[in-house]
Amino acid sequence: MAKRGKKARTPRAFVLDGSVTMAWFFRDETNAYAEAVEDSLAHAEAVVPAHWPLEVVNTLVVGERRQRSTEAQAAIWLSYLRALPILVDDETAIRSWDDTLSLARAHQLSAYDAAYLELALRRSLSLATLDERLKDAAAAVGLAEYKPV
Repeated sequence: MAKRGKKARTPRAFVLDGSVTMAWFFRDETNAYAEAVEDSLAHAEAVVPAHWPLEVVNTLVVGERRQRSTEAQAAIWLSYLRALPILVDDETAIRSWDDTLSLARAHQLSAYDAAYLELALRRSLSLATLDERLKDAAAAVGLAEYKPV
């Protein structure tokens, strides 16, 4: 009789938004939920829309201009962020003029926030966000909030 090997476990996936991501950097913005999401990346994979890297970089630049952080702090943190299991979605742009636009209109979201919602809906993934309007929109379309374990 052949020995059955253990099936490799696929990591749990979820959509990670910029509000949670940046709470990891600006520690005065963090909370227990954001920290739990960060910790969950030890056994889960985050998926982000294509604009997420630009959103992160823009927030870092604004933080530097407001003297909330330094270039050196940002460089160290970006090295950390690059090492995390975060997958950038390659369909964000082609979905933007239809699905994302419709979601933004229907839920009074920015196009950027609607892209997180569209991605979570398309991939049937839960959503990790600190943004109340985005949470409300996700609940309205039956999307689960990511629950880190």
